[in-house]
Amino acid sequence: MAVAFCVITMLCWGSWANTQKLSSQKWPFQLFYWDYTLGIMFVTLILAFTMGSTGEAGRGFLVDFGQAAPSALGKALLGGIIFNFANLLLVIAIDLAGMAVAFPIGIGIALVLGVITNYMDAPQGDPMILFSGVALVAIAIILDALAYKAILKGAQKTPGKGIIISLLAGVAMGFFYKYVAQSMATDFVDPEAGKLTPYTALVVFSIGIFISNFLFNTINMYRPLSGTPTTFKEYFSLGSPKLHAIGLLGGIIWGIGMSFNIIASEKAGPAIAYGLGQGATMVAAFWGVFIWKEFKDLPKSKNWWIVLMFILFILGIGLIIYSRNA
Repeated sequence: MAVAFCVITMLCWGSWANTQKLSSQKWPFQLFYWDYTLGIMFVTLILAFTMGSTGEAGRGFLVDFGQAAPSALGKALLGGIIFNFANLLLVIAIDLAGMAVAFPIGIGIALVLGVITNYMDAPQGDPMILFSGVALVAIAIILDALAYKAILKGAQKTPGKGIIISLLAGVAMGFFYKYVAQSMATDFVDPEAGKLTPYTALVVFSIGIFISNFLFNTINMYRPLSGTPTTFKEYFSLGSPKLHAIGLLGGIIWGIGMSFNIIASEKAGPAIAYGLGQGATMVAAFWGVFIWKEFKDLPKSKNWWIVLMFILFILGIGLIIYSRNA
């Protein structure tokens, strides 16, 4: 069941960026991102007041929030802030280089770092098998970067900015999850006092995302690394109900994936749950390669790089799953 939940995470985390691709054709991605963060907060609150407040085991959302220690709340909040910084860089990288580049490089790096940091905090699974899977993912990342570099070389463009921002996003993304995991009880059925249950941690996490957005995304709006500057006024004047709905949908999709992943972490362990969820790299690369045709300009002699990248990602994810029961 935990693996099934992580597969849902993988599909959600690998697919939400399609909403950015759709909306960025109509208005700046910085404005899309406000709706995206609202979507995450919306879905975590809905889950907290429904699934997180019913049933016979654990603690209800409001009771759990009321008894939470400041340290636990602070860690979940910090996790949201770090994630938002990293994810905004990822969104910029998608705008610059596309999903098939930003995700394998950025989220691939996040997978490697995230598995290592979460395993150090809560070692679960056979380390030899687990880190062999991580190594295969790392090789897949390199192949993806080489393919992107080959495309830009053919177009006589400098291959720096998209790759560099993807790498920075991945490094930052590799650290957010452990703070959310540290804020939660290790036993969700009978949670220890002061710690958070998953649904409460998710709400605090989403608050961290939203409040930090007023700093990170405001800078991105007025001093963008990609695209043209935009303003808060344009958020209301340019955004149609359809565009706002697409952004909210993107956040809801990502938030559902995060929720399923956090719930699965009790049984799978944070390192494996996070690593498997970041198999989203493969899903996003699929969208980018086959739907958005982002590698259509890759020389045919280099197409085997993309095939091998998918194979290595699949094998790597498989080893990460197998390591839990080895």
